[in-house]
Amino acid sequence: MSLEESTIRFNRPDGKECSGFYAEPADGIGDPGIVVIQEWWGVNDQIRGVARRLAEAGYRALVPDLYRGKMCVDAKEAEHLMNGLDFGDAASQDIRGAAAYLKATKSKVGIIGFCMGGALTLLSASQVPEANAAVTWYGFPPLDCIDAAQIKIPIQGHFSMHDAFFPIKQVELLEQKLRSAHVRFEFFKYDAQHAFGNETLENPAIPAKHDPSAAALAWERSLNFYKRHLVEYPPMARSIS
Repeated sequence: MSLEESTIRFNRPDGKECSGFYAEPADGIGDPGIVVIQEWWGVNDQIRGVARRLAEAGYRALVPDLYRGKMCVDAKEAEHLMNGLDFGDAASQDIRGAAAYLKATKSKVGIIGFCMGGALTLLSASQVPEANAAVTWYGFPPLDCIDAAQIKIPIQGHFSMHDAFFPIKQVELLEQKLRSAHVRFEFFKYDAQHAFGNETLENPAIPAKHDPSAAALAWERSLNFYKRHLVEYPPMARSIS
């Protein structure tokens, strides 16, 4: 499929500008949009590749640049950049602004995020009213930061059974919190390590590992989820493990 891509600028709700990487099918002006939220590395080639892959699947994809141009490959530097990020501002301003930009030309918009981006996805689910569905891959914020009662959209989650950063026991507590608030969600758990969907991870010092089989299955499930909630609207199951 022929794609078009560029760096664009869009307005946040507070009127400030933010930039982002944008990819769409060549004739995709009316296609649903998906906001892609970066890992703690920044808007690097890998996360741009995710946006391209979504564009190839028929979506307009926008990656807001939360670090304002900064990228890194060192885990300590990535942790420093992540700790310096205002998560509330990123969700309510950068990510919401990206969703509003995409929604200007199509009524349905999704959000997807990985690791740090997965945590921001769950925060955005309650702070971005423009969103219609959200998918988190191996990431969630501290549970007391999630206002589950304000989540009105369906959620899909992909989690690692052997995750050193986001323990699976916490995922079970997250499920309980969402279920108590009557959030529509489905969670899938994989016999894999953290960041199993990142095909570029090569640092043995990081407790994470790409798993092609788990990644392929999670990707298929993510696309099916978006097809249901951005294109079609049948009912979804409450929780799947």
